[in-house]
Amino acid sequence: MSSGIDSADVVELRNSGSGPATQESPDVMAQPLKLPRGARALKSGLCAAVVLCLAASVVHVVLVFFHVAPANTVSKRYGPQINAWVFPFFEQNWRLFAPDPESVNRQILARTAHTRSDGSVQVSPWFDLTAVDSSAVEHHVFPSHTAQNMLRRAWAGYVDSHGGDDKARTERALMMQKYLTNIAADRVAAHNGGTFDFVQLRVVTLSIAESGTRVGSRPPTPVENRLLPWWKVTRHGK
Repeated sequence: MSSGIDSADVVELRNSGSGPATQESPDVMAQPLKLPRGARALKSGLCAAVVLCLAASVVHVVLVFFHVAPANTVSKRYGPQINAWVFPFFEQNWRLFAPDPESVNRQILARTAHTRSDGSVQVSPWFDLTAVDSSAVEHHVFPSHTAQNMLRRAWAGYVDSHGGDDKARTERALMMQKYLTNIAADRVAAHNGGTFDFVQLRVVTLSIAESGTRVGSRPPTPVENRLLPWWKVTRHGK
């Protein structure tokens, strides 16, 4: 007996969602974010700065290497360019495969002069620049490169460019003379103050005795006292 409604005639409607069917949109987060124009410019600038620093570091290492390396084809051909980069700030006191240690101790002293309004000249006492550097090195765990090498290398460069006299015959000799003079003037002004227009240097050289020599049997250490001329400097002080 049939109930009047055949199950085959019943159409069952099924809906997977509670609302009307919608079309799914692509995931917005999957798309790459675009940086603002300012951020992109900053990123590009940082990358360019890093590349420039790396390139400068590589060039510096290569030029210093050819400076300290034994004479070769590259150093002979590009010697002026290499020296222009190295001197005076990156000068090295050694040679690759052939060290050149210091064999003397030098004491560099400076004094200043000032012309007064009445025409008289006031000369200051000698000031020991080397003693200031030695004190800075001995009393600091990590002494600066300035205290250790600046004055010493400036004098070595002056001697190399001038030889036995004090006449600047080349541009490099004149540059080293001004470099040494400025160092002395700035250090005297920083420690002693005062007003001065001229500076003069005196260099006392003491030879270092050979290792293993007994103190009693050491020969008298020769002393070289070199007095440099007065040099005009920019007025320091008021």
